[in-house]
Amino acid sequence: MRRAPRPALPCGSESLQRTWEKAYQDHRRKVQDAQPVVDARAPWSLGHLRLKLKKLKREEARLATIARDNRLLLEKLSRVMRAGGRTESGDHHGHKSENW
Repeated sequence: MRRAPRPALPCGSESLQRTWEKAYQDHRRKVQDAQPVVDARAPWSLGHLRLKLKKLKREEARLATIARDNRLLLEKLSRVMRAGGRTESGDHHGHKSENW
């Protein structure tokens, strides 16, 4: 079987062919002039989310506890150093035997 000959223009009308060619050329120009549209910047971060107030408050409380404990230890050490190494054991009573 023989195929039917194809026309030189894919559509019957020459004005329609020009319209399609113009649309195609416009499309090709737009594709060539296209700019990237992907936003590669970092997202906006809000200040109240960056600054973690609860975490800062906990850290401040932890440091206050450490400072208080250090002060108490220093007081105990200075008390021991002033006593000359003697301990306050509460053993102030003498012999309990009446025979002596």
